Amino acid sequence: MAAQTSEHGGLATRYAAALFELADSKKALDAVAADLASLQKMIADSDDLRRLMNSPVLDREQQTKAMGAVVKAAGFNDLTQKFVGLVAQNRRLFTLAAMIKAFLKLLADRRGEMTAEVTAARPLTAEQQASVAEAIKRAVGSKVSIDVKVDPSLLGGLVVRVGSRMIDSSLKTKLQKLQLAMKGVA
Repeated sequence: MAAQTSEHGGLATRYAAALFELADSKKALDAVAADLASLQKMIADSDDLRRLMNSPVLDREQQTKAMGAVVKAAGFNDLTQKFVGLVAQNRRLFTLAAMIKAFLKLLADRRGEMTAEVTAARPLTAEQQASVAEAIKRAVGSKVSIDVKVDPSLLGGLVVRVGSRMIDSSLKTKLQKLQLAMKGVA
């Protein structure tokens, strides 16, 4: 499994680097990044889209046609549409999410930004996201973009990961620590 994961990571990185260079040469980095961020959200939000991307039953042409319709309907940049079409044509849709993540990381590195992964118990408003981003920026001392995920099992609070650092202020963790402390007393 570990070998398969690194293989997918290398594949995703190569595709992302090629797209990054092409988008950079065409001065379309921001447009492609916006499209990929939208596509990333679409993939995360749609079980049907994930099934389409991972289906061994659909052939190359069916997947290419379906993904082409999705990105065209979303109004994506021509370069993004061609990239997704190429990925589908090469039967690499199963790593598209990793390709998007690698592209966005390359862009963040170019801009000197760090990406913070923020997991919350419920969706954050734009104001809350801005406040969290500002607090993280003060803590790490550089530009920060945040990737917000929702995990209702946290009950409350946040879990923030920046690089190798993690801050867990979730209610779930606090309750687990309290439970362990109570077991120690009993």
